[in-house]
Amino acid sequence: MANIQWYPGHMAKAIREIQEKLHLVDIIFELVDARIPESSRNPKVKEIIQQKPHLLILTKSDLADPATTKQWLTYYHDQGQAAIAVDSRARTIERDVLKAATEILAERLQNKSNRGLQQQTIRAVCVGIPNVGKSTLLNHLVNKKIAKTADRPGVTKNQQWLKSKNGLALLDTPGILWPKFEDQRIGQKLAFTGAIKEKLFASDDVAIFGLDFFRRYYPEPLKTRYKLTDQDFELTIPDLLLKITKFLGMGDDYERASNRIMLDARKGKLGRFTLDRVEELNHAKTTDD
Repeated sequence: MANIQWYPGHMAKAIREIQEKLHLVDIIFELVDARIPESSRNPKVKEIIQQKPHLLILTKSDLADPATTKQWLTYYHDQGQAAIAVDSRARTIERDVLKAATEILAERLQNKSNRGLQQQTIRAVCVGIPNVGKSTLLNHLVNKKIAKTADRPGVTKNQQWLKSKNGLALLDTPGILWPKFEDQRIGQKLAFTGAIKEKLFASDDVAIFGLDFFRRYYPEPLKTRYKLTDQDFELTIPDLLLKITKFLGMGDDYERASNRIMLDARKGKLGRFTLDRVEELNHAKTTDD
């Protein structure tokens, strides 16, 4: 299986620009995909944000497994990390984000109030990987279609300030990946959910990864979508891919079928799912200890 790597120059530039503007903001909004909340966390962000107040926002929660999302929120709470899960299309998104940010900044805002200063606009920078839903979230926060959106990575190219009516000034930034995936499963998860441009990975490799995962954790939606049987599930994963390819009427074009499977998953046609599992993270930490 080929390695998945991507680190174009504009991302290195984006990191430098964020670092340069940190002194202008009160809080960091780190956006991650609720379907891969750990795999979509850029380790470079820890270096970028330094000691700034920090809110983790799990986007696309409407596409993620709700039970697993709840487990992740509990996990982050136990780690002392403020986190919320949002459906970026929900009407309550601005209220929820503003409430969480105000709670994190409560002491700082109170100190300003004690000095006789009126409550000022909360200034935040939004960081995250490509296609995590930053622009969609920002448009809902400011109630305008200002930030460019699309269901593919790399749409936002430059930083821009956006303002809401209720006390938020938001700096949008391009999606940032990191130089190397230490665990290739992270690259597969990012590719499967659409964070990496398709020309940079082998679609059948990633589809096979996804099929193996769904067979283990979400078998029924897979069976329903592609009319599979228990007997089909006894096939090897490559043979299962070929079975689905033929069902889709694509002959032996398993690459085309692989793209269809990934698109079905991203569009929610295979149901709500989460690729990152809290129990696997806990097991890995226990093993390391």
